[in-house]
Order: sequence, then C-alpha cells, then structure tokens
Amino acid sequence: MGVLNRPERLQVMLKPSELKLIDNWRFLKRMPSRASAVRELLRRGLVAEGFEVAEDGSHSKDFGLITAEQPSAKIHIVSPKRSPSRE
Repeated sequence: MGVLNRPERLQVMLKPSELKLIDNWRFLKRMPSRASAVRELLRRGLVAEGFEVAEDGSHSKDFGLITAEQPSAKIHIVSPKRSPSRE
C-alpha cells in the first residue's frame, strides 16, 4: 500500500438538505468527488475576506448551511449568534 497524500480524516455530520446543497454545487462546478468539493469549499471559506472567528462558547449547532426559512433554494451561510462587542 502506498503513502497517503492526505493521511488525516475529518468526519462531518450533515442534514440531508445540507448534503444536497454540497452535491448540487459539486455537480455545477464539475468536481470529481464530494471530498474534493468539500476541500474546495473549505479553501474558499478560509481565504474569503470578512470571515469571523467563532466566539468562545459557540456550539456546533450554531453553525449550518441553511436555515429553516430557506429549505433548499440557495446556499446561505448562517453565522453563529454573536454576543455584544466588549470594546
């Protein structure tokens, strides 16, 4: 067996509607696999201007791809609820 180029695994739990959004984006962009699509989305998110760092005490449930009001129409990134600034 050869050496793995990506020896680390990352498991992500998604709702069916979130997976559908990723799959739709993947096919639209002609990505070869879900893994490559997720890596590209992560790369784009990390280099995007204006991203926010999660607040202390944030929970996984505070982050999602879609809201209940937008079941599957478009990709909508939901930011965690931010506490008032402490400036």
